[in-house]
Amino acid sequence: MLDLSSLNFQTGALLLVDKPQGYTSFDVVNKLRYRLRKLTGVKKIKVGHSGTLDPMATGLLLIATGKFTKQLTELTGLPKQYTGTIRFGESTPSYDAETEVDQHAPTGHITSAMLQSVIAKQFLGAIEQQPPVYSAIKVDGQRAYKSARAGKAVELPSREVLVSRFDITGYVEPEAEFVVDCSKGTYIRSLAHDLGVAVDSRAHLVALRRTLIGKYSIDDANTLDEFTQSLDQLLEQAGHERPSY
Repeated sequence: MLDLSSLNFQTGALLLVDKPQGYTSFDVVNKLRYRLRKLTGVKKIKVGHSGTLDPMATGLLLIATGKFTKQLTELTGLPKQYTGTIRFGESTPSYDAETEVDQHAPTGHITSAMLQSVIAKQFLGAIEQQPPVYSAIKVDGQRAYKSARAGKAVELPSREVLVSRFDITGYVEPEAEFVVDCSKGTYIRSLAHDLGVAVDSRAHLVALRRTLIGKYSIDDANTLDEFTQSLDQLLEQAGHERPSY
């Protein structure tokens, strides 16, 4: 079992968590904060993360506690690496599998070489990107995805992002496996959607995993269950009941 007994969560700790699918980044923070409050006896102990991962996505989430939360702004700005799967021939309003398919398009003309050629011409370096309306970006004080779910029109300004690597590592119609290295603020969902349009089809993201944040690797991360089990053990040793949450 993961040993967290040497960490001082009030002074500050940095936890490398492998986020499971179906959890929001806030869900992960909340699950850990709940236990740390009981363990430290500090009701307002600081716990935060260094960059949101969509519920569908898995992978590296940096969680800071105590005084280490002051480093979160710096950590959020680090470059990131993702792997995943794009499905061509179908688009969705959210640009991923979280919403229903709304458009269909042909895929028979698409090849791996074609995808890589289009990427080299249009999707590498500094590019202008339109964030998906199903995002956590605030518009007039409201999260864009909440407005989108309510059927309201949402307009988000484009932003410049840096994509230093976008490799198609395999293509079996209609799905492509990929690796992306990019800057803060890059929406991989938008890359998938825009690539579909660029190859005269449609596309959306069906799998996403964050593997690197700066020098921090998913290889050094532990699962959320491993963290909660270790914290539950420390709570029991301190005389607390094991949390049900």
